[in-house]
Amino acid sequence: MRIPFELAETVAAVVDEGTLDAAARRLYITPSAVSQRIKALEELLGRVVLVRSKPARATEAGVAVVRLARQAALLEHDTLAELGTDPDGGARTTVPLAVNADSLATWFLEPLARLSERHPVVFELHRDDQDFTAGLLESGTVMGAVTSRATPVAGCRVSGLGAMRYEAVATPGFVERWLAGGLRDALAGAPVVDFDRRDDLQNEWLVGQGVDPSRPPRHYVPASNDFATSVRLGLGWALLPRFQSHDALERGELVLLGGAPIDVPLHWQQWNLRSPLLDAIADEIVAEGRRVLAPFAGA
Repeated sequence: MRIPFELAETVAAVVDEGTLDAAARRLYITPSAVSQRIKALEELLGRVVLVRSKPARATEAGVAVVRLARQAALLEHDTLAELGTDPDGGARTTVPLAVNADSLATWFLEPLARLSERHPVVFELHRDDQDFTAGLLESGTVMGAVTSRATPVAGCRVSGLGAMRYEAVATPGFVERWLAGGLRDALAGAPVVDFDRRDDLQNEWLVGQGVDPSRPPRHYVPASNDFATSVRLGLGWALLPRFQSHDALERGELVLLGGAPIDVPLHWQQWNLRSPLLDAIADEIVAEGRRVLAPFAGA
């Protein structure tokens, strides 16, 4: 059995765009033709590949087909480039990547900007917690990811980047108001800022201070730059990477609360394909990560 590329490409387009109509516009065919291609592939495989919800999503079988489509498109691009043919007819190849919010807000965009100057590529970034970005690789949604997972995802290879180092900080005014009576006792009632309800960095630090993490009142600010801004405005205390706190610490607008910093090791995982484009992306991102992040044994 062979899976025709145009059928796999159609499934990927529907998953990316969310609807058959949008996929039709991207592929320059009619919505009826998209539906017919999906039906033909499902009959060929004997399996349903799409859940026709809004947005449409891939089934387990569809995930494998989407991964095939992305890998085939990447290899086609590399082959045409090697032959000296404009692989995209003047267009740029889309490369989907996953990254955690703090990396995106601090160091990750600079290597992408350099890459876009040297290669005909555009990036589609998917933001998620570093503990969950590997799942986007497993589903075939992205080709590479910044992740806390050191064990390679099936079909991927992994390189250590370095550790994102977080330190507990607050404004001097916040410290005077909430933490003047002894840090350990006062932390139980001092407001803390969390990124979202999956963010456990502040809890980990509190436990290290001997404080029950269920006690402090919490703000939730689910955007990295706004999260840092909320701390600088005195909304609460939190752990920030030194990228985001350095200038404010130098100016005295923030102060360190003490306690050991928390290092979050980060890794780069990408599909295990010998692709010149994907290798160039990996080389640039890994080099930047190792330049700006704290070293750790796996990097």
